[in-house]
Amino acid sequence: MIHPQAIVDASAKIADDVSIGPFTVIGAEVEIGSGTTVASHVVINGPTIIGQDNRIFQFASVGEKPQDLKFNDEATQLIVGDRNTIREYVTLHRGTPGGGGVTRIGNDNLFMVSSHVAHDCVVGDHAILANATAIAGHVVVGDHAILGGYTTVHQFTRIGEHAFTGFSTAIDRDVLPFFTVAGNRARAIGINKEGLKRRGFTAETIKSLQSAFKLLVKSSCSHKVALEKVEEIAQQDDNVRLMVDFLNASERGWIR
Repeated sequence: MIHPQAIVDASAKIADDVSIGPFTVIGAEVEIGSGTTVASHVVINGPTIIGQDNRIFQFASVGEKPQDLKFNDEATQLIVGDRNTIREYVTLHRGTPGGGGVTRIGNDNLFMVSSHVAHDCVVGDHAILANATAIAGHVVVGDHAILGGYTTVHQFTRIGEHAFTGFSTAIDRDVLPFFTVAGNRARAIGINKEGLKRRGFTAETIKSLQSAFKLLVKSSCSHKVALEKVEEIAQQDDNVRLMVDFLNASERGWIR
């Protein structure tokens, strides 16, 4: 399953059924799990752990050193889960000591052409980073989030679960769960209604989330009063509770 023109370091741990194409380079301290396919002209450097059934397309760079001038070749990691699709020219960088030492990717994510995940990021499950999307260091991307093409995300920012960003969106603060944001700089424009419908959210839950959004973003009352009203909705809906808890934990502020 390993092409004779691939270069694989003797210390790499490769499952027996992994497919590796020609001119691919697998460095030291790399582990690749069962069922994963690696195309031609890929570079994977370690320490990197890649789980099962991932698909890595040509010209991707996985597990490279972080773009951090403070980095001094410490033994940091990239950990990738299962069933991820990593398309052409994607770059996934290892962590830094100052950020916990690990960049962590979950399961079932799609990284489209030329998307970038910087050091110490955490990407959950079922997320999509569209073409040329770039997330800076220490960013957290929640489950089922979709970042539209050419989205750029400032360091230390959080993207909530089921959030959606429009084309060429510039994000400098947290994006609350279920929000749709767009523009440069990003502004909140609504709830990710269509995405929630596709994922089986009930009409009642979507209505509650829309009510919370209107109170937080469009209400004429004070922010304190709006939050109190949203808290009342959150007592009846766990998804609104998730939104409120995320808001309360925000350190950079959030996009409204």
